[in-house]
Amino acid sequence: MTSRISPAKRIVVIDDHPIVRRGIVDTLNAEKGLTVCAEASTVSEAIAAVREHRPHVALVDLALGSESGLELIKDLKAMHKHLSILVVSIHDETLYAERVLKAGALGYINKQEALDHIVAAIRRVLSGKVYLSPEMADRLLHQMAAGIKPGDQSPLERLSDRELEVYRMLGQGKGTREIAADLHLSMKTIETYREHIKVKLHLADSNEMICHAARWVAEQT
Repeated sequence: MTSRISPAKRIVVIDDHPIVRRGIVDTLNAEKGLTVCAEASTVSEAIAAVREHRPHVALVDLALGSESGLELIKDLKAMHKHLSILVVSIHDETLYAERVLKAGALGYINKQEALDHIVAAIRRVLSGKVYLSPEMADRLLHQMAAGIKPGDQSPLERLSDRELEVYRMLGQGKGTREIAADLHLSMKTIETYREHIKVKLHLADSNEMICHAARWVAEQT
């Protein structure tokens, strides 16, 4: 009896940095049982690639130029409920890990550690399990055990996904009109988000909010 060889698991890599993407692709293609079937650098490319190639796993960066990887996760899960999603990002895991899990991803890995741990992370999410750093897993378990509620979190954690996205874009130096165009929302809606951000972060005015956001963005890079 001849043994049956299982086909390689297909992976789509979604990242707008070509050098980072190439490093991930080379690492995965060198691994037995895994193959990168497509790459994408924008939301529209990602949706098209997943629709065409039907991958088992999508690796998603949270910042795709001016587009949101977090919103992409929600869209991909709505269209492909069996797709496993792993976030690979440079952003603060303590701020984003729980958000991406709620959006439908199964894991979060920091780009600085990606090449060392990405294969193990992919194999874990392929098995339907969650992948987080040990520190983040302990943090979430502690929050659950302690019964920590949203109001007990740090100010940034109290921001909604959209508010955090607007806050990030403000920190990148973008104005209300540009943010509205990037997010395909009205200027009035962005102004509302700005007001919510100021209240939740206890900031006096728009200038303080922009300076606060700029410092945070600088810390992320």
